[in-house]
Amino acid sequence: MFEVFGTSKSTLKGFPMHIRCPHLTLITLAMFLVNSGCNQSAPQPQTLPAPVVEVVTVEPRDIPIQQEWIGTLDGMVNAQITAQVSGFLIKQAYQEGQPVKKGQLLYEIDPRVLQATLNGARGNLARQEAVLKTAKQDVARVERLLPERAVSVRDRDNAVGREASAQAEVTAAKAALDNAVLQLGFTRISSPIDGIAGMSKARLGDLVGPGSARGELTIVSQLDPIKAYIPLSEQAYLQLARERQQTDRDADNGSLTLILADGSVYPHTGKFFFADRQVDSKTGTIQVAILFPNPNNLLRPGQYAKVRAVIKQKNQALLVPQRAVLELQGRRLMAIVKADNTVEMRPVVLGETLDNHYVIEQGLQAGDKIIVEGLLKLRPGISVDPKPYIAVSPAVVR
Repeated sequence: MFEVFGTSKSTLKGFPMHIRCPHLTLITLAMFLVNSGCNQSAPQPQTLPAPVVEVVTVEPRDIPIQQEWIGTLDGMVNAQITAQVSGFLIKQAYQEGQPVKKGQLLYEIDPRVLQATLNGARGNLARQEAVLKTAKQDVARVERLLPERAVSVRDRDNAVGREASAQAEVTAAKAALDNAVLQLGFTRISSPIDGIAGMSKARLGDLVGPGSARGELTIVSQLDPIKAYIPLSEQAYLQLARERQQTDRDADNGSLTLILADGSVYPHTGKFFFADRQVDSKTGTIQVAILFPNPNNLLRPGQYAKVRAVIKQKNQALLVPQRAVLELQGRRLMAIVKADNTVEMRPVVLGETLDNHYVIEQGLQAGDKIIVEGLLKLRPGISVDPKPYIAVSPAVVR
């Protein structure tokens, strides 16, 4: 007899099936839940898109290798204007910072004292000339009387001596007069060269001249052309000297450029002028002068500027932007996109610097794709979406 929970089948007759067989109901529910769970697929992890990076294909090319030095500008000629006579300054005849011509009046010192000295020298010369005239007349009279024995030979000799002495006094008086004229001329101070006159170091009413606190009055500088002094190491000087001996002296004129303090390139190129006579034993450098045209007087003495020179030509060089090079614990690395668009971090050896680029000596090959933008998103082996890199010019600040 079929029994459920100790109840006969006849006893459960007339009840619904799920009541008559509760185990069957539980089994059916469990199977439903299992089947429902099997029909629902497990959630899959979402795949992130490959990061976008900007790349440059490395291509070899011939480039000039340049070197820069910090230079100091100086005038071609710098004339110090000083007062050579003492006196009070009564006139400034030029405008500070403006061009002046050779012989143009710059200052005038009170001439009255020196004018009086000149007048005294003229009077003294006239007196000495009168004495000389009398002495000559005495000699002539003695010469007439000597044959008649009216005078002695000693009288003649004394007369000749007085004439010679008077002649010497006249010569001294003429020299004193010339000196007085010269001293009076020094009260008018003129420019010895064409150039730009600097700021005046003396003011009207100042006592100027030797022994005073106002010896130097101003400086006039010839600025076209202008000199740039640069310190060259002994090695660089020897290389430059050998190249100039092997090639035409004017062949390197176009390779010398001037970079101004604001970063702009001076439009005129320079040429080698001279090297100093000796190497500074303290610094191991030698001063070299470079001449630059300065037609508009834009450059002034005392300015600092960079002198850039092409020292050699590098053929088939691999040039990369500086921003593509990473530094990690003293090593220089670059991110390379391989053929399967995965990233490889490769160590490189840097060479010379050209503008905002590096020359790579080791670590790269022609055709490698280097990452320039998007370096912060990367790790070795990651897949990336490479796009061409487009250099953006810096915005102009107005």
